[in-house]
This record gives sequence, structure tokens and C-alpha cells, in this order.
Amino acid sequence: MHQDQTPQMPGGPELTWRAACIGMVVATVIGMAYPYVVLKLGFGPNISVVSAFFGFIALVLILRATDANPRETNIIQAMGTSAGQTAFMCVLLAAFDMLNQKGVFGKPILLSEWQIFFWLCSASLLGVLLAVPMRHHYIDQENLTYADGVASAETIIALHASTEKGFGGPTATLGLGALASGALLAVLSILKPFAEIFYFSAGTQMMRIGFNWSLLSFGSGLLVGWRICLAMAIGMVISWFILPTYLVSHGMIPVQNFKETLRWVMWPATGLMVAGGLMSLCLKWRLIVKTFSTLHGTAVSDREFPMSWVAVGSVLLAVLLCFVQKQILDIPYWVTFIAIILSLPLMLVGLRVLGETNWGPISAMSNMMQAIFAVISPGHVPINMASSGLTGTIAVQSEALMQTFKTGKMLGSNNRTLTYVQLLAAPVGAAATAIIYPILRAKYGIGDNGLSSPISVKWAGFAELLTRGLDALPPGCLIGLLVGVSLGILLTLLAEKFGEVVPSSAALGIGMLIPADVLMPFILGGAAQAIWAKKAATAEAKHRIPLASGFIAGEAIVAVIFSILAAMGVKI
Repeated sequence: MHQDQTPQMPGGPELTWRAACIGMVVATVIGMAYPYVVLKLGFGPNISVVSAFFGFIALVLILRATDANPRETNIIQAMGTSAGQTAFMCVLLAAFDMLNQKGVFGKPILLSEWQIFFWLCSASLLGVLLAVPMRHHYIDQENLTYADGVASAETIIALHASTEKGFGGPTATLGLGALASGALLAVLSILKPFAEIFYFSAGTQMMRIGFNWSLLSFGSGLLVGWRICLAMAIGMVISWFILPTYLVSHGMIPVQNFKETLRWVMWPATGLMVAGGLMSLCLKWRLIVKTFSTLHGTAVSDREFPMSWVAVGSVLLAVLLCFVQKQILDIPYWVTFIAIILSLPLMLVGLRVLGETNWGPISAMSNMMQAIFAVISPGHVPINMASSGLTGTIAVQSEALMQTFKTGKMLGSNNRTLTYVQLLAAPVGAAATAIIYPILRAKYGIGDNGLSSPISVKWAGFAELLTRGLDALPPGCLIGLLVGVSLGILLTLLAEKFGEVVPSSAALGIGMLIPADVLMPFILGGAAQAIWAKKAATAEAKHRIPLASGFIAGEAIVAVIFSILAAMGVKI
């Protein structure tokens, strides 16, 4: 089944009481487990397929609901994904605590459970609403991949098909892929650190040039295809093979290692993604205007979330956020308003990058926002952290909604219903995070001797660096930013004229940011797709998406289960 086709799913109700109740339970479990996962691993594994898997188990295997249909499972998947994406922003809470430990704030900023809840809840709900109008553009008109959404849909289809037709065909392909992926992660966990990452030499280990054994990454590359993977490979070569020597020799970074190189290359990479994404939107302005105008029509009112609700809800939540940030962190109202406005381009660019590459550029984009607020309010670290965190939370939640919309399109789900349940589940994720994060902080600690997510370290470190002003930035990085912006605009204009022969600016930019050891299996997945399509086109069309989805699902499920067990004190 090709991912841009909407299959004929079995009939049946979509938003049922059992789906809503199970969805709330799954959202709570994901919301409470995800903070530990993110802070421990340093990234968030795919929770879309995990939520779908948990939902199917509860519906079919526990409740024995023989009449359950894929769209019910999609409801549960949407709620689990929404709660998990909200919980992902525990990385920001950890960054605050890291700055507290260093005394950067002067007077420590310690947020209570209620303050955490209101902050995350209001920002996440706003992220959902702001993303709603862009579904038609990114999902229907541009048909971006959104690999995690595809994997979720394929997993749901295969699971429900197995109850009727048994384990065969694409279902078997997905199952075998999941088994292989989960088993590989389990073996690597046992053999860690012997077999997890293979580096080519001691020198390249400092630059993270090696191979991370991950079928999840391989499956993601298999899904997005060779064109995007090739552009990411070009970005990888530029960042980790070509630029470091030049940067050291010209005094732009003090030493050739991953950390220092990333501090510099994030600027041209972010410029590439932002300029390319916004230029693409400008070139398609007629389609975007048409998108908004059609959402007012009565013909689609039963399937689309009303634009009037988006407008009213966004205004109310913006006012609430201004009040919450003023009360919690004493952030001026006008600063929060600017942060909300700036979150729109961050969200639009992030959605495009995620759709093409299956990587959300939240870390790099938030760092760029930190630099902007360092100019708006120099030396004010709480403003820097809160404002960039607000824009990041909005962007992260919009990514969750778009992945869910992709799954829903493949399953024939109602977009209005999917928006409802995601709005319902975001507060669950906020509440779970508000409860569980202080517990994790007390039990394990935050920082060097405890839970220390690289995203949090980078966020806190960048805020501390910017207290010294923009002069503290790496020499030449702003020139690199301008070069990236220019190249992003140029590539987008060329792609409009010559099509897919031109590298994607989004993929090129994200390839410059992701460590080479993580990208290697991803790129190999794209190469495998190209070879498979050329050598056995029929088999590739039938089995590629189920196999890739299985690779993503298996590792994601095992990673979450292992993390939950670790949180319970079980050593893996």
C-alpha cells in the first residue's frame, strides 16, 4: 500500500467510550514514563507506534473487543502521542535545574507541580491549535512523508488484519521487522557498551564518526527514501568531515571535536532549514490561502476542526500564557507575546523538516530563539529560557498532531475527532510530567551525576553562554548563518524549477546537525530503498513500508519498556 492512498478501512464507530478511556490510560502511562526515557536516553523514541501497540493490546487482547476497528486504535494512538510530546518538554525543566545548580539565576527558580502543569498545558494546547490549519497543506497538498505517522498506520493496519486474516503477507513483514529491531536493541543493551556504537578510530570517536546499530534509524531511512537520505548525507559530510579542519585552522573553534563543531555548524544548518522552509511557504502562498479559505466551507465542517475555534482558542491561550509566565517567572507580557509570534515560523519550518526527514529540529531551532531573545533582553536568563522553551513546546506539540494526522489520513479517520482527543490528552501529559519530574529529580538527580539529557545540557549551556552577549558566540558563525540562509533560499528556488534533482534544504540542514554515527544507518536505509526499488520493484512496493514500520515499532517499544523497568529499579 502506498502511503498517500487512503485505504478502505472496515466500518464502525471511531470515538467510543472504550477508546477514550483506554486513550486516557495510555496517555497517563506514556506521560509518566517519557520524562525518564528522554532524560536518560537524551532523545525521545517513537511513541506513536508504542501508543498504537498499547491501544491494540488493551482493546483486542484485554477487553476482547472483537468489533474493534483501526480508527479506534488511532484515537488511542493520538492521545498517547499528545501526552508524550508534552512530557518531552521535561528537557526544559531539567535545563532550569542545571542552571540552578550553577547559580546562574542568582535566586533559584523552583517550579511547583501546579506551575509546571499550567505552563506545559497552556503551551501544548496552543501548539495543537496553531498546527490545525497546516494539515491540509503539509499532509494533503505536499504529501510529506511523516515516517512515524506512516509507521503507526501500518502497525495499526497489520495488528487488526492479524485478528482476521492471520499472520501473513505485509503483516508478517511488519512483525518480523519489529522482532528483529526489538531483539537487536535487547542484545545491544546486554552487550553495552561493547557493541552499541562502532567507531572507525579513536580520533573519529571525538567527532562521533562511526556507526550506531539501530534498525529504527535504518527503517526511517527506508521510509523517507534515497533523495532525502542523500541530502542528509551531503550535510553530514560537510559538517563532520569537511568543516572541522577548516574551522580549527581559522581559529573559529578551539579544538576539533563534536561539541565545538556543533556549536558552530548549528548556525548555517538552522539558516538552511528556516530560509528553505519559509521560502517554500512563500512560493506556495496561493495554496496556503486556498487552504485557509476552504476550512471555512460547510462541506468539510464535519471532518475539519473549525477555524473560528482555532482563532478564539489561540487568543485565549495566548492571554493565559502571558499571565502564567508573568506569575511564575515574572516575564513581561510583551515578551511572551513576541515568543508566541516567533513560534509560528519555528513551527512551520519544524513541520516541514520533520515531514521530510523524520527528525524534528527542536534543539537547534530553540537555540536560535535563545539567541534572538538574548538580543531582545540581554543578560536576562529567565526570559531567555522561558521564551525559547515556550516556542519549543508549541513546536513539539504541533509535530505530534501532524504525525497523527498522517496516520489518520491512511486510516480514513476524522480530523476533527483527532484534534479533539489530542486537546484532551495534552493536559494529561502536562499533569503526568508535573507529578513525575520532581520525583525523578529527587530520586536520580539532574546533571552530571544524575539524569543528564544532552538537549538539556545544551539548552542550559547556551543560555549561560549568552549571558556574556552575542560576542560569546563562535567567531564567524553569524556569517555562516547568512551563508545558510542564502543557500536555503537558492536551493528552494532551484527545486521549484528543477524538482527532486535538487537536494532538499531541510534534509541538508538536519544532516548537518545529527551526529554521523546516528545518521549512518539512516542513510543506509535510504540506499537500501533505492537498490530494492531498482532490483525488485514489486516486492519493494509491497513490503518496504511494512518492513520499515516494523523496524521503527520494535525498537521504540523495547526502548520504552526497558526505560519503564529501569525506572522501577530493574537493571537491564
